[in-house]
Amino acid sequence: MKFLEDLKNINPKDPGGWPWPVKISALVAVFSAVIAAGAALDWMGQWQTLGVAEEKEVALKTDFEAKKRIAINLDTIKKKLTETKESFDSLLKQLPSKSEMDALLTDINQAGLSRGMQFELFRPGAEVITGVFAERPIALKVTGNYDDMGKFASDIGQLPRIVSLSDISIGSVAGGQLVMDATARTYRYLDEEELAAQKKSAKPAAGATK
Repeated sequence: MKFLEDLKNINPKDPGGWPWPVKISALVAVFSAVIAAGAALDWMGQWQTLGVAEEKEVALKTDFEAKKRIAINLDTIKKKLTETKESFDSLLKQLPSKSEMDALLTDINQAGLSRGMQFELFRPGAEVITGVFAERPIALKVTGNYDDMGKFASDIGQLPRIVSLSDISIGSVAGGQLVMDATARTYRYLDEEELAAQKKSAKPAAGATK
């Protein structure tokens, strides 16, 4: 081919004398080399910046999706928290205050007497503090017939305040009567002064363990 023959016969020291096809090819090669060098030296930094931006975009999308899921469930979470608080407040109302405890003891005693039960023992014990509540056990020993015994236990469960019966033991006595030994447990919430005193007493103990 003539182009190849011209290329073999060119004088590298005399580019002005090169045939036009060779001159044009050389110009294209130089131009391509300049473009490639510019891409390597200038555009590479921009490509790296673009790569960092794309990674950041992916991270932002992931964070957005996570926050979107939280936002969608936020109303449900708020509703559950409200229901939990209402349930807790309802249970709290069933616990007597310190001043109401004596009245509750009277209610327990009256529940037995109204069913014809004979109290052989009614002995309130010392309170046991558990967190923000105080538990008070009451040792009971009552005598009565089978029906009255069941009604008495039912009345205890229907009191407006929380009272539980545990450690129940039932035996028979003369005359077809039954005797029941049990522990009634009542609960109350601590008032603000008691909570403050409890926190104050806990601070030195926490400091002593360090």
